[in-house]
Amino acid sequence: MPAPRISFEFFPPKTLDASFRLWETVQVLAPLRPGFVSVTYGAGGTTRALTHEAVEVLGRNWGLNVAAHLTCVEQTRAETMAIAEAYAKAGVREIVALRGDPPKGAGRFEPHPDGFASSVELVAALAETGRFKVRVGAYPEPHPESADTAADVAWLKRKIDAGASSAITQFFFEAETFLRFRDACAAAGIAAPVIPGILPIENWDGAARFARRCGASVPQWMEDAFAAAARDGRAELLAVAVCTELCDRLLSEGVEDLHFYTLNRPHLTRDVCHALGVTPPVVLEKVA
Repeated sequence: MPAPRISFEFFPPKTLDASFRLWETVQVLAPLRPGFVSVTYGAGGTTRALTHEAVEVLGRNWGLNVAAHLTCVEQTRAETMAIAEAYAKAGVREIVALRGDPPKGAGRFEPHPDGFASSVELVAALAETGRFKVRVGAYPEPHPESADTAADVAWLKRKIDAGASSAITQFFFEAETFLRFRDACAAAGIAAPVIPGILPIENWDGAARFARRCGASVPQWMEDAFAAAARDGRAELLAVAVCTELCDRLLSEGVEDLHFYTLNRPHLTRDVCHALGVTPPVVLEKVA
């Protein structure tokens, strides 16, 4: 079985310590030669300027293919497209186009009166420029605001039809969750790649809380396994094993691409990639 194509998600640092952590993360993972790396926005676009700065540095200093996140939150259409233009001038050729989470304290997403009403509109506008490869988000389990998976699949098809070239899913804990979603996408006529989003579990309690917030199922067997591993001091070993087994199952089912949510903590992601056969290229030195 060939090694998968990989990509990574980073988030922009808000403090000096966080900056050091991001650059350590890049230093550890860049040698694995990802196809692209994405850089997130905070909720409500709160890290917009930091995202732009991180995108420029990753592209300029590390030579990485950066897919910058772009959202519709609290901006006019003109402001959103001006950010896209600034990305293009910085050499960015890929964008992850998202509706975006509402600002902190807001109950639900409310489009700006002069802004994009949805991710579909944003995708269409970006695609029309002809300057970007546009990726979008997908939900293998129902989005918290969605009626069911069928509605999520239909919405994803609208984004693909609007000009997106691929989708990256929310993370999930069991391979069958993604495989069922992939089948539903194929049945709906979605031919674009749907890339599974993988979350190496640095902290089980945090991962489980986040999963419940975004509608991802939390298997009881994982709750029990991580509770036992924490008591025995084997949580990291279990995390690598669980994530590697998940990825291996996906690859055995024909998946070719994996997108890792690194949380700017590189070592579990690196260990899983190594276990899957993704390693830095060997550089042979010339013998004098």
